[in-house]
Parts: sequence; C-alpha cells; structure tokens
Amino acid sequence: MAHPAALFPTFEDLYEQIRALPEHVTGEILEPGVLRTMSRPARPHRRTHTSILRGLDGFDANFGGKGWWIEIEVEIRFPGGRLAVPDLSGFRVERVPELPDENPLHILPDWCCEILSPTTERVDRMVKLPLYARSGVPWIWLVDPNLHTIEVFETIDGRPALTAVGGDLDNAHLPPFGDLDISTWWLPAPAKAP
Repeated sequence: MAHPAALFPTFEDLYEQIRALPEHVTGEILEPGVLRTMSRPARPHRRTHTSILRGLDGFDANFGGKGWWIEIEVEIRFPGGRLAVPDLSGFRVERVPELPDENPLHILPDWCCEILSPTTERVDRMVKLPLYARSGVPWIWLVDPNLHTIEVFETIDGRPALTAVGGDLDNAHLPPFGDLDISTWWLPAPAKAP
C-alpha cells in the first residue's frame, strides 16, 4: 500500500513564520519546506560588514555613489521557492534604475556578499554559494573576517568559479568593483601576552 507523499510547508507558510520571528533573528528558506534561523553576528563579522559597506560608498547610489544599489541583509526571493538574506547585495543601477520598495525583493542581485562565521560558513559555502550561482547572480564574495580573506566567485554556466582572492593587503582587485583598499576591513589581531 502506497503512503501519501509528505507535504512540505509552502513558501507562504514559512514566510509567515519568518515575519513572526523576533527582531534579532533572521530566517531563510534555503531548501524546500525548511526554515533556517540565525541570530545576529559577533563583533568581527559586524566590523567587516560595516567596513565593506563603507569601502563601497563610492558605488552606492543610495548615498550619492555611482552604479549600484548596495543593500544590507535584504530578503531576496530566489527561484524554487528559496529565500536568502545575503549579508550584502548589490543591484546595478543600469539594470534596476529604481529599487522597488518590496519585501522580499523578487529581483535577483548582480552581487552577493556573505561574511563567514564559524556557525554559518558551511551553509554559506555549500548551500548559498551554489544557490546564488545556479540562480544567475554574476558575482559572489565569501569574506572571512577571522582569516582576513576575500574569495571572489564569478558565475560561469550556473556554477561558481573562483576568480580572485584578497587578503591582508592595502589594495586588492575585487570584481565587480575593481581595486579597493581593504586594509581597514579587519579587526586587529589580539595582542599576545608577554
């Protein structure tokens, strides 16, 4: 005798659960029928997040820059009933002249940035990176504030291809933005005891 197929909660059901989460908790739907939650990040993550945002000021049309709408932790609806909240995402102004005031956004970004932490690195690498590439996001950054590294992936044929790496340098070439001063993006290493 055949058993009926298990019914997953719909995107709409899960999104209602996300809307009911406390303010300090973020919800994502990275797999069909599965709600994933995470709390707010630690200091190294927050410092790097703010530093990247400041480093991209000249590009951000939200604040007088040119070429991009840079968004912080915006909910984005991806194909297949997925909802992701990249740490940072960017939309080219030439493609999206006005960023709509909707939540979640249904427009895919041109760039996503995930800032890794010990609790999110596995999901960021193994679930979100391929999701972004498969969905057609052209550029994806994985930034590790503990190792002081930035990995730049370009989507080629729906797959992420590592195309650049930056680290403890004053300047790094980081597509799609070009040369950036990343020397202030990291917390200083803790002082060693004598």
